[in-house]
Amino acid sequence: MNKIRYINLCIVEFGKRNGMPAALAFNYLNTYKGFDFLVRNYEAEHLLPLDDTLSDLATYCRRHGGTMA
Repeated sequence: MNKIRYINLCIVEFGKRNGMPAALAFNYLNTYKGFDFLVRNYEAEHLLPLDDTLSDLATYCRRHGGTMA
């Protein structure tokens, strides 16, 4: 349950950081592999500050064709 809540938090906060609603943030993260990144790396990422995780997400998505900062 904590994993689901954490991933949801990351999606919502990623959307806020980039000026988009949560549904659009999820679609973006899903398209550019950010959602998979969160699921696979939960054990490490949930120990980091949220800002670091959001930066990691943005970097990972850019590597897979995304354009958000």
